[in-house]
Amino acid sequence: MPALVMAAVNLRPGITSFAPLIERIADELQLSRGLISLTTAAPVLLMGLLAPLAPRLAVRFGLERTITACLLTLCIALALRLFGHHAGLLIATAVLLGAAIAIAGPLLSGYIKRHFRERIGKTVAWFSLSMAIGGTLGVVLTAPIAHLLGEQWNLGLAIWTIPAVLALLVWLRVPNQPEPSTQSPAGLPWREPRAWLVSIFFGLQAGLFYALATWLVARYSEAGFSVLRGNAFFSGFMLIGLPSAFVMPWLAQRFGRRHLMLFGCSLVALFCLTAITWWPSAQPMLVCMLLGIALNGSFSLALALPMYEAGSPLAVSRLTAMMLCAGYGLGGLAPMLAGLGRDLGGDYRAPFAALVAVAAMMTMLSLFLRPRRDANPLV
Repeated sequence: MPALVMAAVNLRPGITSFAPLIERIADELQLSRGLISLTTAAPVLLMGLLAPLAPRLAVRFGLERTITACLLTLCIALALRLFGHHAGLLIATAVLLGAAIAIAGPLLSGYIKRHFRERIGKTVAWFSLSMAIGGTLGVVLTAPIAHLLGEQWNLGLAIWTIPAVLALLVWLRVPNQPEPSTQSPAGLPWREPRAWLVSIFFGLQAGLFYALATWLVARYSEAGFSVLRGNAFFSGFMLIGLPSAFVMPWLAQRFGRRHLMLFGCSLVALFCLTAITWWPSAQPMLVCMLLGIALNGSFSLALALPMYEAGSPLAVSRLTAMMLCAGYGLGGLAPMLAGLGRDLGGDYRAPFAALVAVAAMMTMLSLFLRPRRDANPLV
């Protein structure tokens, strides 16, 4: 049952959205490309900025009831896109969507901790897969749907109201459970060193993903490959990650060595980025597919970390909120910093060398994320 809700509340929105459709919308509404980019950038930024509100709302209204309100907001924002032939309304709905996802995301982790405590790995596997499929369907199908509906791009955007409404109808059957008054404070665990380890790791892998989603094709084009082949490499990077995102959390629960799996994923990402930076002609499709396996695997494993580190549903939501706040803050900045590095350095080798350094930091940090030996989880 949670899979439908998780697909609706996507914690990893794509940057490489339906570019031709975005161009059409910008032309029709006479918007600059910088302004129209807010429709995809706003949800990512808000997921970082508003995530800290989630635990406080859960304490006040209850975890399940707050998620219900977020799903209702999603439905309203998507339905308003039926009337999206207005720039202000289009950007406002993007802000509403980002706010709803930002608040619901950490609370879904708390919900998994509460109801699937003994099956965290398997549940997170379905969680990650449902988000990956939901995000992919949104990117792949929106433009064709708009074409089938008479080139009405607002209908192509608003069609996603249907799965959001279905998720809301399912979620309305879940009883609300107010958080006990003896629970830990609703603030984020900023003073916990372990929470910083989890958050920094998530931030590093998010930064790598979004930088690659933005500049990977450009790097291969610079190396002499056609745009068509560069897009093929990027497709391999994205699509091969779907099974990886599903399998990694399940294996982590089965074998209990999640820090070693994080280390392995980070090490593979390090080698692949090294090849892309200095030897881009060396088996590029294989390199990109391995990189997709590594980064999608590290994403799903990192998403599960708060559920193992924290002891209660609210504590999981607090740690997840801190992790998303740091992660999407870095994730939103990484493509811009990589682009700035390209402008300053004159080619993509310098910014990709910086991504190699980020992967090296991930590899070292993963060794400090071994399961806790003490019996006192983060609260």
